[in-house]
Amino acid sequence: MIDGALQGLKVLDLSEDIAGSFCARLLADYGADVLKVEPTGGSAMRRVGPFYHDEPHPEKSLFFLILNLNKKGVTLNLESASGRRLLRDLAGHVDLIVESYRPGYLDELGVGYGDLAATNPGLVMTSITPFGQTGPYSQYAGEEIVSYAMGMVMGISGVQGRPPLKHGGFQAQYQGGLFGAGATAMALFAQDRHGVGQHVDVSVTECVASTMMATQTIYPFIGGVQIRRADGTMWENPMPCKDGWIIVQAGGGATWDDIADFFRAPELLEPRFSDRAQRVRNGPAMDQVVLEAIKDREKWELFPKAAEKRMLFGLVQTPSELADCPQLESREFYRETEHPVIGRVKVPAELFRMSPDGYQLRMAAPTLGQHNQEVFGEGLGYSAQELSVMRQTDVI
Repeated sequence: MIDGALQGLKVLDLSEDIAGSFCARLLADYGADVLKVEPTGGSAMRRVGPFYHDEPHPEKSLFFLILNLNKKGVTLNLESASGRRLLRDLAGHVDLIVESYRPGYLDELGVGYGDLAATNPGLVMTSITPFGQTGPYSQYAGEEIVSYAMGMVMGISGVQGRPPLKHGGFQAQYQGGLFGAGATAMALFAQDRHGVGQHVDVSVTECVASTMMATQTIYPFIGGVQIRRADGTMWENPMPCKDGWIIVQAGGGATWDDIADFFRAPELLEPRFSDRAQRVRNGPAMDQVVLEAIKDREKWELFPKAAEKRMLFGLVQTPSELADCPQLESREFYRETEHPVIGRVKVPAELFRMSPDGYQLRMAAPTLGQHNQEVFGEGLGYSAQELSVMRQTDVI
């Protein structure tokens, strides 16, 4: 058995954002040899909280830890001529570079895709940026909420009559990383099959907009738009129970009798609720019946009962509940890793399964410059004296 489907693939990760780092981590998770290249002062991700035990420290950013599992790490100052020379040396020994700099920045330094591919024709470079490498917005800075707004998700999220709503977390960035990894895999397939490299251009905003593909089709076809959901209907909003929140959706195979039995609410069998047309008109009254029926019941009691009734049902899990989720535990979603500064820590690890060339948690995220000696000294052949000079002159 080989150590992952991508064993033997050599990757440089120049990215400092979530999307690029996540893209490269997915490759590392399945066997690729990924080298994280950081500025000499450390990646910007090292300054992003939350921090382990709430202690701001460049080695204790949990974002950096999660996004850089299974990678080695070096430091390199691309603003220096010597740093760019080292990058060219490294680029000659790899199959892929992942980067997230402003479009044109690497070209201005003389280390863009065209420059590096001139000496490594099979090189693949994946660039993940807010708006892509071309177009009138390509030079604009972006951020999570910008991608959600520009990608239209905010336009259909939230409740009618209220401001558009952004989803929690950094889902646009993670979408960019997932799309980037998928596009990179296709480019690597072409590289292996035809011996040629290419520049993969990923726009995070387009990744978000692509999730609106079916919704956006409505407009050019019939001139219609999807509106945000209405307030106050039980089939659309989370509902409070004794110990948290649940969500119930129509469908799934449950009959209306099943639903009334599940809620222990015989009132739901009255024609004003059991008849679909009347149910729409009597939505607020139905909501009151349901909310009264669940106010003293617990979500973990309701969850298996809903499954028995074939209802589309979910419960809103808290961070502690997700960490102890039996479904995730059964699939080994979380693993423990040993970090040289933090110690043992539980991390989200196996994000999808492959057989037989599966996931391996091989190493924690690198400390700053941890592998400088191994990569530049043992790998590229620079002497201890040369490396010392490079450190003193802020090259590495």
